[in-house]
Amino acid sequence: MEVSTPARIAVYDDAAAAPRVVMVEPKDVRSFLEEITATVNRLSHEQGGTIPFMVIREIVENFIHAYFKAPTITILDGGNTIRFSDQGPGIKQKDLALEYGTSSATEEMKHYIRGVGSGLPYAQQYMVDKGGSLDIEDNLGGGTVVTISTHPREEPPAPQTPMAGAYGQPYQQQWPQQPQTFGQAYGQQWPVQPWQQPYGQQAPAGMPQQQTGWQQPQPYGQPWQQQTPAGMPAQQQTWQQTAPMGQPAPQQPYVPMAGTPAPAPQFNERSQAILGFLSAHELCGPTDLANALGGSNATWSRALQDLAGQGVVIKDSQKYRLTGYGQSLLG
Repeated sequence: MEVSTPARIAVYDDAAAAPRVVMVEPKDVRSFLEEITATVNRLSHEQGGTIPFMVIREIVENFIHAYFKAPTITILDGGNTIRFSDQGPGIKQKDLALEYGTSSATEEMKHYIRGVGSGLPYAQQYMVDKGGSLDIEDNLGGGTVVTISTHPREEPPAPQTPMAGAYGQPYQQQWPQQPQTFGQAYGQQWPVQPWQQPYGQQAPAGMPQQQTGWQQPQPYGQPWQQQTPAGMPAQQQTWQQTAPMGQPAPQQPYVPMAGTPAPAPQFNERSQAILGFLSAHELCGPTDLANALGGSNATWSRALQDLAGQGVVIKDSQKYRLTGYGQSLLG
């Protein structure tokens, strides 16, 4: 057993900066292992780490199984995470390496280490008992990486079963067994309206006669005028055009039905603050309110949407302004 390459110790004093590198030059096997252990222990504790000397020594001695090929130690997390890597033959059966009594030490190696298969199992048991962890992974291009940390191992999240209808998944819809009646949608029961015949026509057999006015078809998106029965006031209704797919529908201000008093607006502290701001400014958005009054953009966005739902404000481009109803509240 001979040491031909130095050991490199990378110390990350600042995670945002390059590490400083400490070299341990080659020497006889026993002196080499002892100097690496002492240096790593000193540097990690200078950073504030608490991993004990005995655990560090057990991992350092495993460099002998890699025949000291490119031994590298990385000190992270204020000394509380230490990573040992090499470019040796690697460990194929990593689970067995963590069991007491399993060892690949040769007779020559046993001149320098115990060689009874206790190093890695002892280090893992100590770290886990203290709430930490020990992990063994393959190194890039061959070799092994052993990481010890005072932090517990982060388990990967469990895979989630995609919901029916998710992207790339078939939508498994259970169709109803019974035939649906007119006006009944799947999963919902809509009331079936009586048939209304145009003016001058008779209802089908079995259907009641309805005294309804003839409805004049109008161009797409234009108002339509309904003729109501004699003695009833005529009502004019405007058909609201559906916004194109992917575009938000325009917000309409709340207009109370004729003869019906408007519901009293529900104002909390944020709503009152918005009204006070709009009394001095023509427009405002969530960012304007957050900058002037504090809080998050999301909170003010929800408050503005609540006022829009009550007809107090209306969205104008990317911001909101008072409606006529909202201005009357300030009077």
